[in-house]
Amino acid sequence: MNAAPPHRPRLGPRLALLAFTQLIVALDYNIVYVALPDIGASLGFGAQSVQWVVSAYGIGLGGLLLLGGRAVDRLGPRRMFMLGLTLYGVSSLAGGFATDAGPLIAARAVQGVGGALLTPATLALIYGGFPEGPARNRALGVWGMAGSAGLAAGSLLGGVLTSYLGWEWVFFVNVPLAALAALAAPRLLPADPERAAGARRFDVPGALLATAGSTALVFGLASGPEAGWMSPRGAGSLALGVVLLALLLAVESRSRDPLIPPRLLRDRGLLTTMAVIAVFLGTMGAGYYVLTSYLQPVLGYGALGAGLTFLPLTLFSMAAAVKLAPPLLGRWGVRLTLAAGMLGTGAGLAVLTYGMRADGGFWTLMPGSLLWGVCGGVAFVAVFAAVGDGLAPEDQGVASGIASTAKEVGGAIGLAVFVAVATAGLGGDAAGSARILDGLQTAGFAAAITAAAGGLIALTLKRAPAERPAEEAGRPIEEGVSA
Repeated sequence: MNAAPPHRPRLGPRLALLAFTQLIVALDYNIVYVALPDIGASLGFGAQSVQWVVSAYGIGLGGLLLLGGRAVDRLGPRRMFMLGLTLYGVSSLAGGFATDAGPLIAARAVQGVGGALLTPATLALIYGGFPEGPARNRALGVWGMAGSAGLAAGSLLGGVLTSYLGWEWVFFVNVPLAALAALAAPRLLPADPERAAGARRFDVPGALLATAGSTALVFGLASGPEAGWMSPRGAGSLALGVVLLALLLAVESRSRDPLIPPRLLRDRGLLTTMAVIAVFLGTMGAGYYVLTSYLQPVLGYGALGAGLTFLPLTLFSMAAAVKLAPPLLGRWGVRLTLAAGMLGTGAGLAVLTYGMRADGGFWTLMPGSLLWGVCGGVAFVAVFAAVGDGLAPEDQGVASGIASTAKEVGGAIGLAVFVAVATAGLGGDAAGSARILDGLQTAGFAAAITAAAGGLIALTLKRAPAERPAEEAGRPIEEGVSA
């Protein structure tokens, strides 16, 4: 009698859960943007300080991603996935009940802590559950499409909720979604492997330095536009962050069980990918800020109208992530796909900014929305495919944490710098729409140039065999595309 075939886990439901979780994270990222004017008016934020609703999340997330990534490797991705979802749901509930700026900012920071566990856990489950090549590319495409869907739903849902129920509901909506994912996780995710007691140890000094240094760095970047770049909050926090992170590198080089394995810091491909991720998220955040500020303060759109205007952008990105990015990765390889996506993202931002005119609106923004959406969707999938190239299983969590730290620091830098560019010269007085539009256009074109520079950085990645002509590379390319 033949032995029964080994049980193969159903990866479809598992990927659906991971994609749904990415949708939640992306939903929360974008749903806040269209609600910022109402949040600011309700809780007393100023024109520049309202960015703290976004930046507080980035501080909590960016400050703990390295620790979260190593926790995934040491304690298991499923445990950290469920803990991250729990923190996400509880802090969202607290944010919705906030009646003052301070509690809301604190709730957003705790949301970031949840994300610092959730993001590397989700990526580690994808890298570990889907073999490198076409299967992983398709999984990342679905994951990226879910992220784009979250951005689209965030823009639209944020407008609907803010208009009809109040800004509080942009936080309340996360609670049932996080609860649903947390309940499904034990049934759909593989059990965490048992690890020896030594494999569960943490580099405590490294963890403390990484958390304090990353937090100080992101805090300084977020404080600069409001407090001044040369203030103790701005320059002081940045200097402290740099010193602590430099000390981290010294401590890690002597640690027997480092938080960041030195081999990862010597990996030129990972370091280059970190730079591209930082540029991509910095310019994406800038683009959302510029577009929101154009639609609402300049054109006078309400939250719902602004959300609908974002819809084509993210729908194009969804389609590109799942339909265009995986076959391009199979045929061109990571390097060329990422470079093309970043260069196209820069072009899309430029076209979008050109369409931001005083007499413009939905249709003048459509060409830029199409180009930015398609190329941004490709770049999003390609950059995380680059992170997972050649990773050892024991390093998947921390490498995801390193890359995600670059994402959040880049996003914080981009938001701080481009908000400063957009608001330069406005002063504290109410400015006319023409002056506001001039500043937004300057910031938009600067973001476009920066994104294109990210495409040139991507070209320095190691040339992969998949980039050779198909007749040289042989059948694996064809199989990767058609699979």
